[in-house]
Amino acid sequence: MDDLFKSMKISSSGMKAQGTRLRVISENVANANSLPQNPNENPYRRKVVIFKNELDRAMGAETVRVKKIRPDTSDFKQKYDPSHPAADANGYVRTPNVSTLVEMTDMREAQRSYEANMNVIKASKGMLTSTIDLLR
Repeated sequence: MDDLFKSMKISSSGMKAQGTRLRVISENVANANSLPQNPNENPYRRKVVIFKNELDRAMGAETVRVKKIRPDTSDFKQKYDPSHPAADANGYVRTPNVSTLVEMTDMREAQRSYEANMNVIKASKGMLTSTIDLLR
């Protein structure tokens, strides 16, 4: 039974990490069209979640954790809009380095990972219930 509890804890750590990833992806999508207000300002910079394996000594198993949330250092995109207040001398405005297609793909992956971890918890719970029923 101890192994079933361990599998549930491992899966819950994965769900927590993917939940953080989903929050960051949501923030990226929400700011995909945010533009600076002045020519010297940068637009919103995409964020990415970095995971790490961490040994849970009490449980004696590896779990996943969020190591950090860091900015994506890829270049900003540019859009020609000479009437915008943040346009440079050539009429270009820097736009966020967020691709909604990439974000939606990442969101789908995070959602599937979350669901896979949820299924492990459901299976473990079912096995625990069956074991208790046998012991009655």
